[in-house]
Amino acid sequence: MLATKFGFDLTQAAGSGWRLDSRPEHIREVVEQCLRRLKTDRIDLLYQHRVDPNVPIEEVVGTMAEFVRAGKVRYLGLSEASAATLRRAHAVHPISVLQSEYSLFERGVERWVLPACRELGIGLVPYCPLGRGFLAGQRSRAEEYPEGDYRRNHPRLQDGNFDANLRLLEKLESVAVRARATPGQVALAWLLAQGTDIVPIFGTTRRTRLRENLAATKVQLASCDQFLLDQVFAPGNVAGARYLPAGMATLDCDP
Repeated sequence: MLATKFGFDLTQAAGSGWRLDSRPEHIREVVEQCLRRLKTDRIDLLYQHRVDPNVPIEEVVGTMAEFVRAGKVRYLGLSEASAATLRRAHAVHPISVLQSEYSLFERGVERWVLPACRELGIGLVPYCPLGRGFLAGQRSRAEEYPEGDYRRNHPRLQDGNFDANLRLLEKLESVAVRARATPGQVALAWLLAQGTDIVPIFGTTRRTRLRENLAATKVQLASCDQFLLDQVFAPGNVAGARYLPAGMATLDCDP
């Protein structure tokens, strides 16, 4: 499956280095550029990277659907969209996939978004399923990451937030010992156990990590450990926000 996104204008940086842009003309320009750069005549899955409050979602999905009718795109997806936005988008053209952050470290989708996905038949592709490496046992504070690494600005890895979240990680590591798996594998196994309509997408630069993560499909968590993780990482227990204020402002959230 070849997937790509649109939704940011990187040519007109606005302090944070990007701004949202889902104007129809920008979508058309980006998709045609992607087809050329990827040297293909069809994209399997086209995502809107972030919901643009300045462009009605109906107009966005209508433009995306043009490429489906032209045979240049197979399926449509959104990213970090609220349940309300999903319903409006799906009424214009079927949305196949939603990509949103979901892990033990971030369970915000469980209240409104995941039920809406299941109501509409939309699959969920969780990004950052390992909490940006933290759930894999990466015990590094924000300031310990090199310059240019976005985790230097991650609120959950800073100061007292890091200390509080480290105590949660220790509970995960204890489950991993019992399961004879790595903490990352247990985190992925927990996520996979939430439903067959959930397909996590993880990033790695090492083949050893790739093999380790894929082996999570063979990890079977005991029901007591599943329950323990549910409770330890219950919504509200993780310290700190997902992003800095500028990043939080790009999220389309239900009331």
